[in-house]
Amino acid sequence: MKKSFYTWDGDTLVLNILGTPNAKRDAIGKVKGHQLCVSVTAVPHAGRATDHMVRFLVVEFGVSISAIQVVFGRMNVNKQLRIKAPTRLPSVIGQQVLF
Repeated sequence: MKKSFYTWDGDTLVLNILGTPNAKRDAIGKVKGHQLCVSVTAVPHAGRATDHMVRFLVVEFGVSISAIQVVFGRMNVNKQLRIKAPTRLPSVIGQQVLF
């Protein structure tokens, strides 16, 4: 069974991310292995790219900034986020099978 890039913990979405800083634009990309590729325009300095990614994902998932928790990877391209009660899901998540 293929490992998914996300799981649900109650109403919280647990998302594994492969981040790309210094991109031309902020974007949610394709799934690579067991991670979702997310590109941001911010530079990878002192966690600024991760902070920028969280602000970008706030809009994409329709949540407040306090609803997103960086579990690990604040200073790394490999990250795990917990998103509490998202009101919107990007199409790449809607295309995946939950089971």
